Amino acid sequence: MTPNPLVASVEAHIRTMPEWIESRLRALVQQESPSEDKSSVDAAANLVEAWARELGGRVKRHKQKHFGDILELRFGPARPTRKPLLLLGHLDTVWPLGTLSTMPVRQADGKLYGPGVLDMKAGVVMALAAIQALKSLKINRPITLLLVSEEEIGSPVSRPITERLAQQSSAVFVLEPAQGLAYKTARKGVGHYEVHVTGIAAHSGVDFERGHSAIRELAKLIETISGFTDLSRKLTVNCGVIAGGTRSNVVASHAHAEIDVRIAKASDAAHVERLFRRLKVSDPHCKLEITGGINRPPMERKPGTIVLFKQARKLAAQLGFHLDEAATGGGSDGNFTAALGIPTLDGMGAVGEGAHAAHEHIVVEHLIPRTALLAALIACVD
Repeated sequence: MTPNPLVASVEAHIRTMPEWIESRLRALVQQESPSEDKSSVDAAANLVEAWARELGGRVKRHKQKHFGDILELRFGPARPTRKPLLLLGHLDTVWPLGTLSTMPVRQADGKLYGPGVLDMKAGVVMALAAIQALKSLKINRPITLLLVSEEEIGSPVSRPITERLAQQSSAVFVLEPAQGLAYKTARKGVGHYEVHVTGIAAHSGVDFERGHSAIRELAKLIETISGFTDLSRKLTVNCGVIAGGTRSNVVASHAHAEIDVRIAKASDAAHVERLFRRLKVSDPHCKLEITGGINRPPMERKPGTIVLFKQARKLAAQLGFHLDEAATGGGSDGNFTAALGIPTLDGMGAVGEGAHAAHEHIVVEHLIPRTALLAALIACVD
């Protein structure tokens, strides 16, 4: 393989940036940003906006009433002659305010710990570092960095913005954490259903015969719903939450369940929908209501994504490491862009473990090589 001098230049520059990267990453993690707290997410956005302006970024802030503002950051020529690359990430985390008191930002044994450091504040800083390197090397290609504010709760307001910008872009790079050491070329689609049963309450000792138990009906339905799982088509259906009733001596008048669905193929969305809509209660005195549906289409392994991955793997080899690809059952905003037919490569952020868990951390030794790979891919991809 003929060495690419551009890749060597990018790597050399990124290797001068550990302090630049770590100082910003620590600051961003120390600014807690739970999805539900607008002011905190906005404060994180303020930090990133300031750093982007230092890099010459053009800022568009999509103001939100109930969620944090969404940052659209443009780099490169003001009047580009080709489509930009879209770098996609989020600023919100699953961690409530005050988590830093029990999960402080700390470094030990080559790992950097803190709430949201892996998912996905490291990815945000990696993107900025890659942009800074390209700017210093005078590689002036159009880039859009979109950072949304509510990905962890399903992207209820940012999805249209993400889809619009993706359709204007040549490819999408998603800065979510790596799968082990690998980039992600496929993700399952995600659905959420709620099953509500209404029965008739009665005293369980005095008027038992007059009661019609919502709990009993729900239990029967859960058995049916669990049977929707079909591992041969990588379809899983999990009843994760159930609730109902008031007291043990009352026949329950209400019960509900929350169901998680994962699909590998877009065509399975309609299949799952039919299964849920066919559900019926066996007791005619009970009523059934079903809400929800598939809210993230699957990111299927498509030719455009494979081309991107093969290019990334070649660049990684020039940087001295092997890059694998992986599929995952979790969803990201990359699901939305891939479903539109835009080549989408995911898992391009940090390497680590414990996303959404108390031991969340990144492995520091991988931060520079993977940032160099991100920068090189931005510079080299068509």
